[in-house]
Amino acid sequence: MKWEEFLKQVNHLPVIESEMLLTGAADPAALSVQLVRWAKAGKIIQVKRGVYLLSEIYRKIDVYEPHLASILIKPSYISLEKALEFHGLIPEGVPVYTSVTTKRSGRFITPVGVFDYRHLQPSLFWGYQSITLRQQTAFIAQPEKALLDFFYLKKIKVSHDFLEEMRLQNCEIISNQTLIAYAQRFQKPGILAAAKTLQQYLITQKGYVKLQ
Repeated sequence: MKWEEFLKQVNHLPVIESEMLLTGAADPAALSVQLVRWAKAGKIIQVKRGVYLLSEIYRKIDVYEPHLASILIKPSYISLEKALEFHGLIPEGVPVYTSVTTKRSGRFITPVGVFDYRHLQPSLFWGYQSITLRQQTAFIAQPEKALLDFFYLKKIKVSHDFLEEMRLQNCEIISNQTLIAYAQRFQKPGILAAAKTLQQYLITQKGYVKLQ
């Protein structure tokens, strides 16, 4: 396959997955060799084995970073600090896209961002939603699950002082009912205690708790 033909085939794709290309290729082995050559020439960028981006000069569509996060390791969803930022629960910008996955932990440093993955056992892999921007789909934790994943994976002993340091905001999006139900689903006493501490903090310090 010539470069011009390849470019015409993929320039509408924000992320190129070789598995998809090779499935429909007349000569998969030859295409694999070409992908290596184009990567060495700087025409495409390999962000992991089998996943590529077009170099910026050839790219017609900007990559939506959460979409790339959902592709680099499957299954995965964005959680912890990055999800808290996405939902507006913390004021700081978070430079690293942290996701959870049932696969191994890992890190990818790419031209469009740094992507971290934390292992989470399959029994706790839930509580996320799909989002779409510029026709690119990604998966991100719901607000309550992002908080609980954060407490759990960071092994945080949650207290009112710690929650004050987090500078939580826009807390009206947190559902008290969902928070407690999700914490119970963890089946870990420490997480349920953390959820109840957060619940009490929202009532006493923020003066608000969403019931549904």
